Amino acid sequence: MFQDKLLGRKGRTLILAYDHGLEHGPTDFNIRSVDPDFVFDLAVKAKVNGIAVLPGVAEEYGKKYGFYVPLIVKLNGKSYLPEGEPYSSQFCSVKRAISLGASAVGYTIYLGSQYEARMLKEFGRIVEEAHSRHIPAVAWVYPRGQAVKDELSTETLAYAARTGLELGADLVKLKYNNDVEGFKWVVRNAGMVDVVVAGGEKHQDYLSFLRMVKNTLEAGAKGVAVGRNVWQSENPLGILEALSKLIFHDVPPEKAISYLTHA
Repeated sequence: MFQDKLLGRKGRTLILAYDHGLEHGPTDFNIRSVDPDFVFDLAVKAKVNGIAVLPGVAEEYGKKYGFYVPLIVKLNGKSYLPEGEPYSSQFCSVKRAISLGASAVGYTIYLGSQYEARMLKEFGRIVEEAHSRHIPAVAWVYPRGQAVKDELSTETLAYAARTGLELGADLVKLKYNNDVEGFKWVVRNAGMVDVVVAGGEKHQDYLSFLRMVKNTLEAGAKGVAVGRNVWQSENPLGILEALSKLIFHDVPPEKAISYLTHA
């Protein structure tokens, strides 16, 4: 199983996401998190299972940190500036990603966009090449576009999960809709493909965030790919420690949150 490279104890995973510089622009960053050294240092200290970055960041910082934390190099991306149907084109090859030290590659598919056929085709080629080189391919599958009426409905998310399976992804990253029972159906549609959940925008209440993560695990997800809820936090190492205890040791959220005070 190629995804074993990104899984830790109990077959679960904690991935630090840091692909926001292109996708969202500098507005997500503060004086600390704008510095990749700061975020990579968090990833190393917390011993996360992977850090998701774009190729430019991997090229500049991978040699310094890649030995200590697996790199998931995103092969496509887009800015938030253009209006209209979303399309994220590939601008980095699997070969280049591996030369930058990638342990896995990632790709975003906007399911429902009028450009989805291009993205499905690109990801198909990526899976083929990644597997020939024995590394996992992670699919970010986000239903989006005029054809999508409700991107967080159970059926829409289940379609996204199934897309990951049908295209040969090793992990599929999805948004969570705060419906534990509904998300069980979502995970079931992914078959043997492991589901990881996006951390999303920064939560103001960390206990509710940890409870959300716990709910996704109960629904069958294997972990989270979290960014802003870590490096926008006043105590980023503390939240990573709390997440680690929750995900890998089944520490209840009400107890895991105590790690925020002493980490």
